[in-house]
This record gives sequence, C-alpha cells and structure tokens, in this order.
Amino acid sequence: MKKNILNFSILAFVVGSSFAQNARFIRSGTITYQKTANMYAIIQRRINKENESMLKPAFETYKQQHPQFKEVNSNLKFGNNKTLFTPDANNSPAASFFNDPQISMQNNVVYTNLDTKQLVSEKKIFDDTYLLKDTVKNIKWKFTDEVRDIAGYPCHRANGIVLDSVYVVAFYTDKIPVSGGPESFGGLPGMILQLALPHENVSWVATKVDDINFPPNSVAPPAGGKIVNYKQLTNKLMDVYKGSTKSKMAELKAFLL
Repeated sequence: MKKNILNFSILAFVVGSSFAQNARFIRSGTITYQKTANMYAIIQRRINKENESMLKPAFETYKQQHPQFKEVNSNLKFGNNKTLFTPDANNSPAASFFNDPQISMQNNVVYTNLDTKQLVSEKKIFDDTYLLKDTVKNIKWKFTDEVRDIAGYPCHRANGIVLDSVYVVAFYTDKIPVSGGPESFGGLPGMILQLALPHENVSWVATKVDDINFPPNSVAPPAGGKIVNYKQLTNKLMDVYKGSTKSKMAELKAFLL
C-alpha cells in the first residue's frame, strides 16, 4: 500500500513538473476584439422631454430597421512591452437618422509603451484628426475573486473608475503578462481580454488570440494628426460642448475614453 502511494506521488510530481515546464506565457502576438454596443439603450438616453416629440418617432423607425446590438471589430498587436490597438478596416459606417453615437464607434488608433508609460492615440473628432500624446491612463482598480474563461484563458475580474465617474469592469489574464487591453485601458497584471462600461452600454471581448513573435520596433505609434496632450484636447472639446445638453456631454466623455 505504501509503495503504491509512493509511486502515485512520484507520478503526480512528474506530471505536474512536465505541465509547468510546458506552460507558456505569451508576451507577443495579436488579439482580435469584438465591441458590442446596445444601440437601443444608448439612443434612449439621448431622448428627453425637450426633444421627445421629434426623436421618439425616429427611434421607433430606427428599431424597425436596425438590430439592438451593433458589433464592430478591432485588433491589438503587442510585443516588446508595447501595444498597438487599431480598428478593423471592414467595420461598416453609420447610416441612420441618429448616425452613430461616439461611444458606439471604433475609430481610435492607440499605441502604448508600457516601459515609458507613454500613450499616443490618433483620434478622429468631427472633421479633424488629433494625435494625443500623454501618459497612460491612471485607472483605480479593485480586484475581486471572480474568474471566467475567455478565448481559452483563465481571467480574473477587476473593477475600476476612469474619468472620475465611468465604471469599468475588466477581466484580465496573467497568462499574457502584458499590461494592455482594448482602446487605452490597461494597468492590470496581465492582458485585458474582456472589458465593459456597463452604464455606457458597451463592451469588448477577445474572440481570438494568436501567439506571434514580432521583431523589435515592429509595434510603432501612429504619426498623423494635430499634436495635443490630454489637457489640451479636453479644453478643445469643452469649448465645443460648452452649455450643451446632458447627452452631448456624454459625447464629450466618449471622445476622451
């Protein structure tokens, strides 16, 4: 009996050691994300007593012609502790009375250097293109015990606040030890594979992860647009939206995410 227990213990040790040796952490590759926006909820928030006589009938027509959820894709390239987030070129443009609220769109190109904490983001705002150069977002994260599997990776939940009031839910995996994620979200001990802004009715989820070794300097920042820092861009948007309605101020916040 003792001999059998000893043999089982040795076998378990060998199998466990072999698994640990074969376990691989991905530090370079690409991630495909799908962004989902609940258009009905987003548009409903724009309707108030002042505009309901015009917008309610338009909203009912919109619901007859468009699905509730809009889906767009994006890609994240990462390597050498740098990330580059880009929208998918095949995403369809808006075509309705409401156009697409900014929060539902996927236009930003975002580069992050995790060693220097530098962020470079190409943002299309109305008819202009800006090149935002600043430091990475400081998100106040709180860790939880919730775990779920996403794209084949075990992910841990963290809750955060950004722009002082926007609630964020993220699921990250330490199997990809790169502190990145969709858009400019990051700051966790692993890659974010799912992210939601529940009160804004949008979310991103990784649908595919590819392990690819990229050569040095292959993850590079965008270069086009009027150069601004975060404060300058905020001031420009505040001038545009000065005295605007609550729904318009939500558009301003969406530009800054």
